Amino acid sequence: MPYPETLQEKPKVIFFTDFDGTITLKDSKAADSFREMMESVTTPFPECIKLLCENIKLDPYFKDFYYWSRENKVPVIVLSSGMTPIIRSLLVHLVGPEANDIEIISNEVIDKPGMTKDQEDGWQLKFHDDSGFGHDKSLTIRPYAKHFAEQPDEPKPILLYAGDGVSDLSAARETDLLFAKAGRDLVTYCEREGIPFAVFDDWQSILSTTQDLYNGKTSLKKVANEGAQEAQKEKQQVRTAK
Repeated sequence: MPYPETLQEKPKVIFFTDFDGTITLKDSKAADSFREMMESVTTPFPECIKLLCENIKLDPYFKDFYYWSRENKVPVIVLSSGMTPIIRSLLVHLVGPEANDIEIISNEVIDKPGMTKDQEDGWQLKFHDDSGFGHDKSLTIRPYAKHFAEQPDEPKPILLYAGDGVSDLSAARETDLLFAKAGRDLVTYCEREGIPFAVFDDWQSILSTTQDLYNGKTSLKKVANEGAQEAQKEKQQVRTAK
């Protein structure tokens, strides 16, 4: 459910996440030429969805994470530069009908004038905003931070985010901790800008860390320190290997 309804059940954690390359094992879009690529596709939109469902795989541990989040009333909000109906279809196909409850904030697909999405060349993108990727993800997270800044006596949930690339940079500053995909430029950016982060390879580690934060078994500071140490260790290993 959208803000501010998300806060009605007083969640202890709110989890925002990218989709392509973060929940999926490979990108379902090419970010640098996303608009041109998708607008050049003339295949009827239902066939596009079918093709992607047959070829895109999710991180196998995301399903475990999502079922845990449902049981513990942790909202999961997908923020993506992709397309809402494709993301919804992939999640339902690979996670199950419960994925219909996941809030998705992304770009929409609309009929071209005088046509329908079911026709060849009958659809086009409607971008979420005017930013370079069609969606400035920070704009979705910012109201939460503003809400708790203005309501200091209200218990503040931990705001977490998972991402893998450049379109996640704006979101990184708006949360308490960023889960950054290992081996990507996002880790380097976080180090340079002093953004608290944890490195992840898959959603198994995200689930474990989120559970520990939820249950008070660890702290944001400790997780961020461990993330910085892990990133430095990986850099050292790379230098040693050269």
